[in-house]
Amino acid sequence: MGRQAVVVLYVLAMVGVVVGLDVLFFRHQFWERLTVNVGVVLVFGAFYFRFLKQ
Repeated sequence: MGRQAVVVLYVLAMVGVVVGLDVLFFRHQFWERLTVNVGVVLVFGAFYFRFLKQ
């Protein structure tokens, strides 16, 4: 699989996790939702730079 395809799948997985958490747990809580979304993006970014960036 090409490098771009891996990055696209990775970004889609991140978006799926963010949207899933928003809908399931944090629908009516703005600050908690924002905090969790930033945390998820930071964790995905850390994994990207640790394992996928070459």
